[in-house]
Amino acid sequence: MAQSRILKFADPYAFQAAFRAVDVTLLVTAKGRFCADMVQVDLGRLLMQKSADSLPRIMRAAITPQRAPIMFLGHRNPGPVHLGSTELHSDEIVFWGRNATGHLRTTGASRNASMSLTPEDLAEAGCAITGRDITVPPDTAVVRPPDRTMARLIDLHETATHLAETAPGMFANPGVACALEQELVHAMIACLTGHAAREAERHSRQHAKVIARFEDFLMARRNAPVHLIEVCAAIGVSERTLRSCCQEHFGMGPIRYLWLRRMHLARRSLLRADPATASVTSAATEYGFWELGRFSVEYRALFGESPSASLRRPAEAGSRKAFH
Repeated sequence: MAQSRILKFADPYAFQAAFRAVDVTLLVTAKGRFCADMVQVDLGRLLMQKSADSLPRIMRAAITPQRAPIMFLGHRNPGPVHLGSTELHSDEIVFWGRNATGHLRTTGASRNASMSLTPEDLAEAGCAITGRDITVPPDTAVVRPPDRTMARLIDLHETATHLAETAPGMFANPGVACALEQELVHAMIACLTGHAAREAERHSRQHAKVIARFEDFLMARRNAPVHLIEVCAAIGVSERTLRSCCQEHFGMGPIRYLWLRRMHLARRSLLRADPATASVTSAATEYGFWELGRFSVEYRALFGESPSASLRRPAEAGSRKAFH
């Protein structure tokens, strides 16, 4: 049976865990109060999602092989969004590649919408509608459909998520749910067929491979401080190349990215720790911050509170859910 749910978040870690069809890691890049909301609709074969978040961030998205998702911004996105070095526009669709990983970077509050079928259902729907299978591309592509086709998809997506927010009981009617799913799948296929895809440039694809090796190295050394020279030696690129790749995908150099990543790991550790047994010193040194005074100053500047305040703060519910 079709169903929907509404989620609200005050915690980026709970927000990143709620995404479907993709594994998300969120790195907030500016100080401020984080808040986000998400609407999810399950129509049977088709899964849909709409989300909005309040702060600049880098979102690493790793596509799960069980789904074939697309993503778009819609009409009301408040600021620019970059996929790697490519700025996305409201009249474009990201057609994620098979087992792809990408970095979505924002400079402020942002919104996005997504929908997905299984690869088998995508192929079947493509064959039924166009007479040929539609397969997940080997590399992520940005598609720009005709204006009317894209507007139809956006309007239908907004209709479905609006129903989830205002009249969720409508999805209990099998006829309504089936008709809406059919319309959405048809609009999705129409947007993905018959139009040239704007694939990433060759150098951008090579840079994405460098970033993947960079992140694999960081994951293997997540609890230890790392230095730029050893990173470059381990992943086989020059410092200049790594800087160029990081600037393209993250909007910042590798040293700043490494520092932000470790600060967020330390914050998450403090928020989840038991203040009776944990300490700021242990959390800081675990992630490579040895100058505790400097760590406290920088922590407060980034998160708006001291490390000790984070440690003492009662655990907050990361999300509130309403199921329908």
